[in-house]
Amino acid sequence: MGKRSGVLELAVLGLLAESPLHGYELRKRLNALLGSFRAFSYGSLYPCLKDLLAKGWIAEETPQEATPGGRPLKGRRSKIVYRLTPEGKEHFQQLLATSGPSEWEDENFGVRLAFFAKTDADVRMRILEGRRSRLEERLHALRQSLARTWERLDNYTLELQRHGLESVEHEVRWLNELIATERAEHRDTGSGEPGSGAGTSAERPAKRTEGAPRPDADSDPSAPASGSTEY
Repeated sequence: MGKRSGVLELAVLGLLAESPLHGYELRKRLNALLGSFRAFSYGSLYPCLKDLLAKGWIAEETPQEATPGGRPLKGRRSKIVYRLTPEGKEHFQQLLATSGPSEWEDENFGVRLAFFAKTDADVRMRILEGRRSRLEERLHALRQSLARTWERLDNYTLELQRHGLESVEHEVRWLNELIATERAEHRDTGSGEPGSGAGTSAERPAKRTEGAPRPDADSDPSAPASGSTEY
């Protein structure tokens, strides 16, 4: 299964785990969920649903619409409602338990985060720490590249490079806050540090703090000069 279809599969199963949905409502919910992270193609939804139906992970129903008097409407096509099967629920839980490197990537991380409330605490922590390590590697590579090439770049390209660098710095700070909040919540509840096997669900997501101070560029000889706008 490709990365994109895997992300869509997780999103569909996750939404149907909350409640059965007909196709139009499922499309709207997916657009709200996936639209925050990437463009969502409606043309990819129905092949995904067909595949999930074939695997027995979801089932479809056609509730009979009725007139106000209780008689079935004639000549009107009923909406198909999709629901999660017990096998689909089990598969969804298996997906939530995965925390390997693919879950840290741009393609998957946002959707995994959207279902953190249903994810075990130790799995959440592994994904957050893995995502942070991946971005720290990217940050190091960006700084090295900018240090080598900044003198040859025009002002617009240089600003674009700085913007990309600051975006990664911003996400690393945000991940640090999420990780610190996860650890603090487990200390406060006395359930131990995430990763010890204690804790199974997130009570609330950590708040994202805007405007956190940017690391001092002077502390890193390869960091760009200051003066660009904070992202």
